Amino acid sequence: MIDSGPYAIVRHPGYISGSLLAVGTALSLGSFWALVPALVVVIGLIPRTLFEERVLAAELPGYREYMQRVKYRWVPGVW
Repeated sequence: MIDSGPYAIVRHPGYISGSLLAVGTALSLGSFWALVPALVVVIGLIPRTLFEERVLAAELPGYREYMQRVKYRWVPGVW
């Protein structure tokens, strides 16, 4: 299990970058309509994150300890 680099700060840095990419792409296109599917993607990642953590905590040795060390899922100080 990796717990260095961005994984030492948040547990799901890939989901953060994917969310920023989706929203940033929509904004760079100058299309507020493109924000709709981007926000659907971001909102869809929330239950996926919760489900993934439940599975990892149950099946991956050491993941519960990792969750204690790294408190936040996506945004440090928030969630």
